[in-house]
Amino acid sequence: MGQITLNQITKSFGDVQVIPPLDLQINDGEFVVFVGPSGCGKSTLLRLIAGLEDTTSGEINIDGRDATEVPPAKRGLAMVFQSYALYPHMSVRKNIAFPLRMAGLDKAAQNAKVEAAAKVLNLTDYLERRPGQLSGGQRQRVAIGRAIVREPAAFLFDEPLSNLDAALRVNMRLEISELHQSLETTMIYVTHDQVEAMTMADKIVVLQAGVIEQVGSPLDLYHTPKNKFVAGFIGSPKMNFLMGAYASEFDATTIGIRPEHLSVSATEGKWAGKVGVSEHLGSDTFLYVEIEGHDEPLTVRSSGEVALRHGDVVHLTPDPEKIHRFDNQGLRMA
Repeated sequence: MGQITLNQITKSFGDVQVIPPLDLQINDGEFVVFVGPSGCGKSTLLRLIAGLEDTTSGEINIDGRDATEVPPAKRGLAMVFQSYALYPHMSVRKNIAFPLRMAGLDKAAQNAKVEAAAKVLNLTDYLERRPGQLSGGQRQRVAIGRAIVREPAAFLFDEPLSNLDAALRVNMRLEISELHQSLETTMIYVTHDQVEAMTMADKIVVLQAGVIEQVGSPLDLYHTPKNKFVAGFIGSPKMNFLMGAYASEFDATTIGIRPEHLSVSATEGKWAGKVGVSEHLGSDTFLYVEIEGHDEPLTVRSSGEVALRHGDVVHLTPDPEKIHRFDNQGLRMA
C-alpha cells in the first residue's frame, strides 16, 4: 500500500510561511510529479512527506495512519536524492545491501533481494564494481536499487536526474517509468523540468510559492489549464500570450495560443508579421515571429521543411478551437 494524504499541511521557517495550508491526496500506485519553478516549495513538500522536515501544522497520513510525528525511518518510504550518496569504498552489491544490513537481515536474504533489484535495474554485471567505475546513470540506478530492496510503501525522488547529461536523462526517465510499471508502487517525483512531468506522471501537481495551482493528468493540464501560470508552465515551447486588441476580439483580457496551434502562410492569414530567428531541428522548425503591437515574438511550431528565413513576411492564423481565454485575474474563462 502507498496512499498518502496531506490535510492542511503548513510549513514555516521562522516568520516566513513557505507552504500555506495545503491538501493533497496521492493514491496507491500513482506516479505523482511535483513541478514548478525554483523556490516554489516542491522539494520542501517532499521532505515533509519523508519526515526530513517537521510540519508546522496539519496532518500527514500514510496508508490510513497519522505519520506526522513518525520518524523518517519508520514511515515506510524510500528517498532517492539528486546526489547519489553512494559509499565509494563499497561494491555495488554492498551499497544496495546497506539498508538491509542495517536492518539486521541475514546474508542469504540480503543477497536474494540485491540480486532481484539488480536484475530489474540491469545492474547484475556490475555488482562487484565500485561506484567510481560506473557512469552517472549507473550510479543513479544503484541509488534506486538501494531504495527498491527496502520494499517501501512509496518512493520519493528529489530531482534525481539533474546531474545527468541530456541523453542519460532521457534514458533514465524511461527506466524510472518502466520501473513504476513493473513495481506498481507509489512514486512521488520532484522536478523543475515540465517535460519530465508530462512524460512520466499519472498526476501532476503544479506549485507556485507553496500553493497548489492545479492537480491533474498531463493532458488535463495541457488542454485545460486552470490559469495563466499553469498554461505558461506546461508545454514546450511555452504558450504565447497576447493582450490588448488581440485579446479583446475574443472577449478576454489575455488569450493564449500554443506554438503548434498557429498556422503560418507566406500569402494570407489573420496576423501579419516578420520572421526573426528560425530554429531548424529536423522534424520541426521553430519560428519567432514579430507582430505589430506585441512586445515579444510569437513562437510558431512548423514543419521541419519550412523554407522561411530571417526577415520574411508571414501571416499567422490561430486555430480558433485551441485559443485559451483568461480574465483580468489570470483565471481561465469558459
